[in-house]
Amino acid sequence: MTIGGGLAAALSATCLVLAASGILVLPGWRHPDHSALADAGWHRSLRSWEGIRLAFVLLIVAAGAQVGVPWLALAPFAALVPSLMARERAGVKRDQARRDVTRALAATHATLRSGAPLVEALRQGRDAAGAALARRPFDRALREFTLGAPLDEALRAASALETDERTRVALATLALGVGERLSVERIAALVGAVAERSTFDDRLDEEVRARSSGAQTQVRLLAVVVPGLAGYLALTMPGIAETLGGPLGRELLLPAALALETAGIFLSRRFVAEALR
Repeated sequence: MTIGGGLAAALSATCLVLAASGILVLPGWRHPDHSALADAGWHRSLRSWEGIRLAFVLLIVAAGAQVGVPWLALAPFAALVPSLMARERAGVKRDQARRDVTRALAATHATLRSGAPLVEALRQGRDAAGAALARRPFDRALREFTLGAPLDEALRAASALETDERTRVALATLALGVGERLSVERIAALVGAVAERSTFDDRLDEEVRARSSGAQTQVRLLAVVVPGLAGYLALTMPGIAETLGGPLGRELLLPAALALETAGIFLSRRFVAEALR
């Protein structure tokens, strides 16, 4: 406890000195969870988010103190859990928005085929997208166009700010067609090709999820079976119970097992998410 307090005091003093000198404020620095919180629908300030993180860490540390687990073993893990949950929620929202973007492209293509201009077709496509995250790139492009920017530059600007790779490629392709001054019929064919590719990617995503669902289920089952097996062995074998209840188990074995199981679950989902991109 004395060593931990000394390190915390030294770190706090160092941060105060760096902040006062201006070294700590890096140009262009953004919070690591900024994009994840925005995509997950978090509309409050980052200070509120860090307050929730601090409250969660204090709660976990207090619960660990009741069973004898030191705070140094729980605090880093507890500090990462809110970020992991925010990124998980953002991933779900992005998957839904990706499918809605496909619907928006199909609506844009249908409007162009009816003879409407491209700007009106983009507005119809934006209205066809259900999720706010899917409407965001169309809103950005239309807002820049309304403010006086050329449509191709507005589409490129919206594409550069988009986090989803497929949406970014679709907007960049559409901007290329507008920049080449193609006719409405050619642009309609281009949008149709982009919509067909997006539909194919959505079907491929469904197949990847179907093939990987069994492996993810096995990971979750192992995450439940292993602690149950450890509890059973602790009840039936006094030596194991003594080891897990001693300093070695409380300070190293149990926190490490919890961290490894949580990391395994999130890594399995991360691999699937990377395959879907």
